[in-house]
Amino acid sequence: MVKLIMDAHGSGKTKELAASINEAVKNESGSIVCIEKGNKLRYDINYRVRLIDIEEYHTGDPDFLRGFLSGLHAGNFDITHIFIDSLYKVIGSEQEKVLAFLQWCEAFSQKNDIRFTFTVSDDPATAPEGMRKYF
Repeated sequence: MVKLIMDAHGSGKTKELAASINEAVKNESGSIVCIEKGNKLRYDINYRVRLIDIEEYHTGDPDFLRGFLSGLHAGNFDITHIFIDSLYKVIGSEQEKVLAFLQWCEAFSQKNDIRFTFTVSDDPATAPEGMRKYF
């Protein structure tokens, strides 16, 4: 399963993401990972969540992130949910690449029983159809 939380900048997406993460900790039995750019969630999420500052890994494109996520899974088959805050800041906002990445996540999710939740700062009304199916 892939879920997008999309709205304008400053609309409370990160707060909603933190609530979703903390809810997942209560309801899911596997490992939970949260990827963000920077350290703004450090004090808002449960200590049992593996918090990763993606800036430490010099990413910036979807291919790198696909490999990174695959490596996370290879190192820990118990991961049940991966959250990524500010997807555009992590992989860029080029629509074709974002759509291809989301499709990859959907296939990876089905194959490996991992859920993905992303936040995106953008107007949901202008989102392409390929992204709307994840709302």
